[in-house]
Amino acid sequence: QTSHSTGAHIVKLHERIGIDLSRNMRIEDGVEWAARNSVKYLDIQLDNETNAITTFDNKRVAAVRTVGEKHGIHIGLHTSSAVNVAEYAPHAGNGVDEYLKGYVDIYSKLGAEWIVVHAGYHFTKDKETRMKAGLERLKRIAGYAEKNKACLLLENLNKEPVDAEVHYLGHTLEEWQYYWGLLASPWFKLSFTVNHAHLVPEGVTGFADALDFAHVGEVRLADCFRNGHEVHLKPGAGDLDFGDMFRRVEGKGFKGHYTNAFGSLEDRLAARDYLVEKAKEAGAKVD
Repeated sequence: QTSHSTGAHIVKLHERIGIDLSRNMRIEDGVEWAARNSVKYLDIQLDNETNAITTFDNKRVAAVRTVGEKHGIHIGLHTSSAVNVAEYAPHAGNGVDEYLKGYVDIYSKLGAEWIVVHAGYHFTKDKETRMKAGLERLKRIAGYAEKNKACLLLENLNKEPVDAEVHYLGHTLEEWQYYWGLLASPWFKLSFTVNHAHLVPEGVTGFADALDFAHVGEVRLADCFRNGHEVHLKPGAGDLDFGDMFRRVEGKGFKGHYTNAFGSLEDRLAARDYLVEKAKEAGAKVD
């Protein structure tokens, strides 16, 4: 759809909703699948044996880029939250640095446009030490990413049960904001996961109010229950108000992409219609 007044292409909301690709699908097949289903944004992890970062020779890279470029598919990479960015043990910490650098190094080869990163996790008693270690590592990788023109997106993660020993960092608004000094770099932005925000007292409303959406590169979607546990349900199966979420996020000028991350690949695809309908009902601009 083209706006005749400016000649600018207006991207419909439906087109802006992308898909978190199944980890067990080869990326080459994933890009083909996206092309067949008119999916313009793909989120991909390069960790397990199907798509290990170390398996991308020139042939694999070319297969992904050819289809992606032909069909205008935007590719984003997603690091594993199991790799502890807040690691401070000698040798192990160096391994985390190398892991993150590996993502930055393959970024331009695959023609990727963003890399989702995390703040790591702590073991209750060492929270402060871990936060400092994580921030220092993110500063280092942000410098490396900037030099290589790779855009990093720091995700707000999910809460863990109160009596769990291990807790993700950056799951409350206050914890996430600890890292926001990094936003001074034009190559560092945020990935806002609304279902994770729904699990903590601030809720989607608190997060949306506090965010400057000029610094948000992606909004991630799944359903869950208010102040409940981490579950990635398909929209409508929990109690998250997606209409209200779209009204707030779009109302604050967000122009980026959304990523569906729940259920099967088919669930993620089908939910796009449901989500657009909810946005429309709430008065958000959908086309």
